Amino acid sequence: MEPAMITKIVDVKRNNVIIKDEDTINIIKEAGLILKSGGLVAFPTETVYGLGGDALNPRSSEKIYNAKGRPSDNPLIIHIASIEKLEQIVEEIPKKGKALANAFWPGPLTMIFHKSEIVPDETTGGLSTVAVRMPSHETAIALIEAAGGFIAAPSANLSGRPSPTVAKYVIEDMDGRIDMIIEGDAIEIGLESTIVDMTEDPPVILRPGFVTKEMLEAIIGKVKTDQTILEGTSTKAPKAPGMKYRHYAPKGEMSMIEGKTEQVITCINERAKKAKEEGKKVGVIATTENIMQYEADYIKCIGSKQNEEQIASQLYRILREFDDDGVDVILSECFSEEGMGYAIMNRLLKASGYRKIILK
Repeated sequence: MEPAMITKIVDVKRNNVIIKDEDTINIIKEAGLILKSGGLVAFPTETVYGLGGDALNPRSSEKIYNAKGRPSDNPLIIHIASIEKLEQIVEEIPKKGKALANAFWPGPLTMIFHKSEIVPDETTGGLSTVAVRMPSHETAIALIEAAGGFIAAPSANLSGRPSPTVAKYVIEDMDGRIDMIIEGDAIEIGLESTIVDMTEDPPVILRPGFVTKEMLEAIIGKVKTDQTILEGTSTKAPKAPGMKYRHYAPKGEMSMIEGKTEQVITCINERAKKAKEEGKKVGVIATTENIMQYEADYIKCIGSKQNEEQIASQLYRILREFDDDGVDVILSECFSEEGMGYAIMNRLLKASGYRKIILK
């Protein structure tokens, strides 16, 4: 961990005025210079807030690991603003990679390629492959360009904590650890990008996200899914962020409850009652359909089961709010593992340490 520093916190909430607003342009220029000089800047993207450093500077990547308390074998994603930049950091762009880039970039998709020699091992966790994404958020694009075209950026949280989707939690985790925090609008998607390994044939999803398996297969045909995504059993070195270590975790002990709706409600209420009798604060993650049937200290509505995008956008904020409330025990309904629900369950299971109760 670097010695405590003064973190400059700046506000560019109106991201649609970046190219018009002189103050915002100057903020982005200053942030770009910080990155070029080896410093760290947290910034908003359409998925979650990122913690950025110069992707081609080994020392910057080391600073990111230190600031987050992140294991150094957990690879970073390089963020770019143009396809031309991709050509500089990978050995080749396979045909399927080009097709996915055309379909989903800029946007919440990360692809893994064989890296070129200019990408330091410190950025890739010692791997010969590199993960690359082109975000769609205007602030992120402007910052990447101001920084020289390559920003390595994991989520802007302490390692293992829920990823931040509002600036409040970036400040909570990173104030005094990095040079600047750019405070932007509320995050649109709320889950990290889908990660697809393009060095395999067929390509393999290593982390699910907004871009689903079905969406990928509509463009390039067969796509496989890493079998450990909903199991947490991998012992291999992680090829992508979020594969090996516990992630997205609140401070309270969290459990997922799966079964028929009536059984789930009964089970959650019984467990909540028992925990309260033990003097513990209890939080429940509830859907719109069932929220009125729970009894707990804190009951938070994550959205309707019919609206997975709403659930995804609120998930991390709710986990952080439970921490704010000092909740000791968190109980949550399970969700469909189809489409984007697969990514939601991946994050919730990691947050709970794969503590899942299946009701028969």
